[in-house]
Amino acid sequence: MTASSTRPGPAPCAPLTTPAHTPAPAADPRTPGASAYHRLAALSPLLSVRLGPPPSGDGWLTAADLAERPEAVRELIGHDARQGLARYERPLRPDVAAGFGLHRAVWPLSLVFTLPWFLERRVPLLGAGDVALRRGAGSAELTVRPRGFVCLPDDPAAAAPAAAVPASAAPAAAVRVAADERALAAELRCALDGFLAPVLAAFRPEVRRGPRVLWAMATDAVVEGLWYAGGLLGEAERARDELSALLAPAAHPSGRADAPAGTAHAPGAPAGPAPAPSPFTPGAGFAAPAPDRGDAPEGCPRSRASCCLVYTVAPRDMCGGCPRVMRG
Repeated sequence: MTASSTRPGPAPCAPLTTPAHTPAPAADPRTPGASAYHRLAALSPLLSVRLGPPPSGDGWLTAADLAERPEAVRELIGHDARQGLARYERPLRPDVAAGFGLHRAVWPLSLVFTLPWFLERRVPLLGAGDVALRRGAGSAELTVRPRGFVCLPDDPAAAAPAAAVPASAAPAAAVRVAADERALAAELRCALDGFLAPVLAAFRPEVRRGPRVLWAMATDAVVEGLWYAGGLLGEAERARDELSALLAPAAHPSGRADAPAGTAHAPGAPAGPAPAPSPFTPGAGFAAPAPDRGDAPEGCPRSRASCCLVYTVAPRDMCGGCPRVMRG
C-alpha cells in the first residue's frame, strides 16, 4: 500500500500526463465550478462531480449527515474496513480504518472547493447540506448545489447584477468579490475550514486523534486532491506552486506565525493581510526527499503532514512521503 491507497485514483507522486482534450465550456457567469467539474470528470473515471440537489439514500451521504449522524460516519468507516479486509486478508485496526475513511471522504470533498479556485478563481459558497458523497470501490461521486461564490474583480460575474444583491437576498444569488488573489485565497481557506471542521469533529472519536493531527490529515487530503487533479490536467507544477502559496506560513496580525484555529478570515470581511493557514498544517509539504530515503519515488518530493498508519497492516508498504521517513 502506498500513499495513493488512501485516496481514489493514481498517486500524485507521478501525475498523469494527458493528451490534448476538448476545451471545457466557458465558466457559467452564475454557476461556480461547472467547467472545472466538467474537465475533471472528462479525465478521471474514478471521481465525478455533478451539479444539482444532493440525493439521499442508495449510499449517498451529505456532509451534514456525517457531522450530525454517527451512524453515517460508521457507514463510511465500515466500507473501508471491508475493503481493507479484502485487500490484506486481515482486519484493519478500528482507528486505522477510520483514518482511511476520513481521508477518502475529505479528499474528494475538498476538491469541490479547490478545483473551481484553481481553474476559475472562484470559491463556491457551500453548506454542509449542499454536498453529497457516494463512494464505490476505489471511486467517488459527488453532487454539489452551490449557493453562490466569491470571485475576483475581473471575473465576468463581478459586474453581473447578482453581484449587487445584498447579503439578505436568496443565497443562490450570492456573488461576493474578493479584493485580490490574496483575499480570495483567504476565502478558500475559510470555506474549507468551516466546511471540514464539523466532519473532522464527527470522525474524531473513531480516528482517536486530537485536533492537530486531524487537521494534518485534512491538510494532506486537500493538497493531494488538488495535486492529483493538477496532474490529470497537465498542470501539476502550477498546482504545487499554488498549494504551497495557499498554505504558506504567514505573519498573523497578532505577530505570531501561526494563528490559532478560529482566526481565519471571515467571508465578506474587509480585505487585509492573508491570515496564516491555521488550522491547517502550515506548508504544503513539497520538499526534496531525505538524503537517506533512496527509494522515495522520483518526482514525489512531498512530505505528508500525517501518517496514514498503513504500516500497522502492511509494514512493508510505508508511503514514500510518510513523515516518519521523510523530512523537508
